[in-house]
Order: sequence, then structure tokens, then C-alpha cells
Amino acid sequence: MKAFRNLRTIGALLLFVMAAGTAGYHYIEGWPWFDGFYMVVTTLTTIGYQEVHPLSQAGRVFNVFVILSGVSLLALGVGALSQALLEFELQSFFGRRRMEREIGRLDGHYIICGMGRVGRSVARELARKPVPFVMLENNESKRQRFASENWLVIAGDATQEQMLRQAQIERARGLIAATTTDATNLYIVLTARGLNPHLKIIARASEDAAEKHLLTAGADAVVSPYSFAGQRIAQSLLRPHVVSFLDTATTHLGMDLEIGEIHITSTSAFAGKTIESSRIRQERGVIVLAIKRREGMRFNPAPDERIEADDFLIAMGEPAQLRQLELTASSSS
Repeated sequence: MKAFRNLRTIGALLLFVMAAGTAGYHYIEGWPWFDGFYMVVTTLTTIGYQEVHPLSQAGRVFNVFVILSGVSLLALGVGALSQALLEFELQSFFGRRRMEREIGRLDGHYIICGMGRVGRSVARELARKPVPFVMLENNESKRQRFASENWLVIAGDATQEQMLRQAQIERARGLIAATTTDATNLYIVLTARGLNPHLKIIARASEDAAEKHLLTAGADAVVSPYSFAGQRIAQSLLRPHVVSFLDTATTHLGMDLEIGEIHITSTSAFAGKTIESSRIRQERGVIVLAIKRREGMRFNPAPDERIEADDFLIAMGEPAQLRQLELTASSSS
């Protein structure tokens, strides 16, 4: 803020006046360095006990300079400090109000419970898409540490029904229970499922035994970071090129490539067509890897495979190509 920059400038000038005043008393009056410094301090603070030593005519003229410049800078410093504090308070107040308004307008968003390493990774991925989300975190230090990310954050306990309602859970599309303890995640899942039966809920599990309980509580899927890390390390040793390909397609490492899912509605331009007649590969440069249906996943579909309404195409291509394919798939035939 400008007020804080002004404070730094005033502070630097004040230090210069103190140094110049100390040197002036030393060289003009011949005082010891400490006596000169003491005289500057008592003068600038307007305490004014008395002169350390009698001043000569030149010393009095110099003292006037020290008084006028020092006291003026102190007055400016007090004003700048008051302005900085006022701006900080106003910025915090209006920032909170703006965030509350944005959270109140959320619809079809995701709720991330916990700002630990898993929660932050999820938030960065959602922000990269981008899709709307809000985070719930009770720890003040975690919230402050990532305040510069400009994420929507609610200070509160995600296990509390009131906090989930404040995050607009009734209108949310999904929830991620990513706190560090399985018991807390279990309680979050139970509360969230009761508030929104149609919510997509993904939960983090630290212990293998917790997965069964989280699924019973209402989670749609459970992810164990430790189990995933172990599998990833093993795969990196056994099939490094496969891992490299998946990294390229899912985390944007190297080539600008992405794997996405395209929902085919009943009015979609692709509904009823075959893979070949849709010309997805020829005209859009996108490869259809699989088709997800209610009965299961069809990998590497044949050219004469029909695309039906409510299918999900698992496709790979450049992000811009996938976005264009989504727009075409959502348009009427």
C-alpha cells in the first residue's frame, strides 16, 4: 500500500536526520558522539530536558534545523501510520464483504474441506481449469499462509452444519473431505450427505481401514495419498514411460496435452453417430480413448461404435481442442 511505502520513506529520512544531527553536534560543538546522539533523541521526542552542553551561535542555528526537520518528520510519520492502519482495516473489511458476496452467489461449485497439502493441490487444479470452489479451514495460520492465492475461504469447522450451509452446500456440485484425520473426514461426509443427498463427495483416507467407513458414510470415492504415492513410485520403476505419458496427459508436463471427459446429451450433435461418422479425430484432432456408460467402460472403441445419449467420451487432445469438442457436443444436432 502507498501509506506503507510513505512510512518507509519517512523512516529513512528520520534516520538520516538523526545521523546528521549526531555528526553535526560532534563536529560543530566538539561533543562526544553519544552526547550528540542523546541531544538528537531528546530534541526529536520533544522531551527537552535541557541542552547537554551550552550551544554556540552556530550550534543553535544547527539545532533549529534538527528541531524543524525532525519534528516535522515525526508528525508525518504518525499521520502515515494512522493512514496505513485505516487503509488496512478498510481493505480487510471490504475484502471480507466482497468474499461473502462471491460465496453467496456460488452455484454448481466445489467445496474443499481442509487447506492441508491435499486440499491445496485440489484447489490449484480446480483454479487451473478454472471451476468455482470455496475452501473451509479452521486454522488461522493456514489461511494466512495462502491468502495471496485469492481463493474463496471460509474460516470455520467443516464438520459444522452451519459452516457447510455458509459454503452453499445445497447448490454445490461436489465436496472434497481433505482434512488430515480420518475421523474428521468421516464426520464431514456424514454431515454433507445429510445436507445434500445428490452431492458428489470425494474423501481422503490416511488408513486403509477408513475407506470402508467413509464409503458407508456416503462418500462416492475414497483416495489414499499414501497408497497412491506407493503405487506411483512402483510404476515409475517398472513402467517409467507409461508414467511419463500419463504425466503429460494429466498434469501438462511437456506437451500441451490433456485427457478430458465429454458428456453427450440427448440433443448433442454426436448422439446416434458412430465414432467414424462423428469425425472427431479427423476434424478436431482429438482421440477417443474410451466411452463410459452405465454398464461400464468401453476402451479403445471401434470406428463403428455408436455414441449414445448420456455417454461420456474419454478423449485426449490439446486443451483448446477439448474445449471446442465440449461446445460441439453440447450443441443440438
